[in-house]
Amino acid sequence: MPRMQIVFMGSAELAGPILRALHRETEVLAVVTQPDRPRGRNLHLQFPPVKTTALELGLPVLQPARARDPEFVGALQQIAPELIVVVAYGQILPPSILAIPPRGCINVHTSILPKYRGAAPIQWALLNGESETGVTIMKMDEGLDTGPILRIKETPISDGDDSQTLHDRLAQLGAEIIVPTIQAYAAGQLQPQAQPAAGASYARKITKEDGQIHWTKPAGTIWNQVRAFTPWPGAYTFQQAENKPRLLKIWHATPDSARHISPGEVIALEKTGILIACGEQSLRVTELQREGGRRTTAQEFISGNNLRVGERLV
Repeated sequence: MPRMQIVFMGSAELAGPILRALHRETEVLAVVTQPDRPRGRNLHLQFPPVKTTALELGLPVLQPARARDPEFVGALQQIAPELIVVVAYGQILPPSILAIPPRGCINVHTSILPKYRGAAPIQWALLNGESETGVTIMKMDEGLDTGPILRIKETPISDGDDSQTLHDRLAQLGAEIIVPTIQAYAAGQLQPQAQPAAGASYARKITKEDGQIHWTKPAGTIWNQVRAFTPWPGAYTFQQAENKPRLLKIWHATPDSARHISPGEVIALEKTGILIACGEQSLRVTELQREGGRRTTAQEFISGNNLRVGERLV
């Protein structure tokens, strides 16, 4: 049986395992990803993660500045894939691309659609305290994550999950189900089903400012914020200092039942964590990082930094 000929479009790290799965079972004619961009302090050009994977696999790479550029659309028409698979590409595809492959364009999205359409479904699921999420494979239309669904694979969200662990698990789930899903779809064994009208929501892009902690919120809300924004942009607060407030990034914490009348106040410095008052209950911080310093346990931080009981973080 001939291998299905596809074009893969993706940019973020999430897409790498899915590209590898497709490479094993289909003929990937080309990989389309975002242009290289300057990053870091020295602004050196860096590849999108998917480009690195594609080059390791020996696959041709296309990097248009805009997916709707006529020259790029013409190149895709010349490649003539049966199917286009899209995973965290970073641009909305125009109708001119959606119309190219005879089997259409398939998207792998990291939520249980129609909930959390948009750019940051993993972070918003954690931020809102969801107990479950998953991967949805859908046939694309001109809307934002509104196309009919081919398959959903669920996974529970545990208390120990953060954005990174959930990202990695969902990437693996996507890799496990992408090939059997498109094979069943191509064979006519799987029919796209319209998304439910009820329950749709939008997961907007996360900004660095979203990470700032407001201690007047309940401990559970702040705990979800820490989980949602680890590793980026990080949940952070500020310690008062002589010249200017010092940023503290919180890597790991758990809610605690201790209560205090002054949100943001350091209640206790213990081997098991730094206890900080919240609007309701408190947060036990077990891993954190001072601006310009390294990530440490709470015990290490207490030993090497001037943090006092009664001090208020802002």
